[in-house]
Amino acid sequence: MKNSVTTSDYLNFDSTLNKAMKIIKTDSNYKLGFLVVFGINTGLRISDILKLKVGDLNNDSISLMESKTNKKRIIKLNDNVKIAFKSLKERDPNIEGYVFKSNQNTILSKQYVNRKLKELFGSKSLSVSTHSLRKTFGRQVWSNNNETDKALLYLSELFNHSSPAITKRYLGIRQEELDDIYMSL
Repeated sequence: MKNSVTTSDYLNFDSTLNKAMKIIKTDSNYKLGFLVVFGINTGLRISDILKLKVGDLNNDSISLMESKTNKKRIIKLNDNVKIAFKSLKERDPNIEGYVFKSNQNTILSKQYVNRKLKELFGSKSLSVSTHSLRKTFGRQVWSNNNETDKALLYLSELFNHSSPAITKRYLGIRQEELDDIYMSL
């Protein structure tokens, strides 16, 4: 709802990746499947993801100017993204221009992507939005790096947060730690 405060949850990285890869290979929303794989593997905001062109993905990395921060970012594309992009091109060999176009040849809107993500990945206990992809990336990086302060420092830099404390709150880590205090009594 407009002007309301909402938070999105993160998703389980592995199950989300597997489901998105299946969507790319079998579903009519295959571009959305690729968007999910790309989002959880790069941590980019939806505004930057929707601007991607096919040519941007033909190399081992992408270079872009983040729309929110106006900072230049270079992102190395991992195997998950490369495999998903290959599958996307197999589904749509003539894909060109913007990657995330509708059937009407317009760039998908954030609202459309939010609605589809809720349909595909949401549940009664999970608030899913485009931001869930970014948070899923962050939680996976944190987890892969043994939940260390060093990981939070890297994420803080990647997310352009002013401090690791903000990153911790953004990822919901702080609240989990506070909840653990109550549960330890």
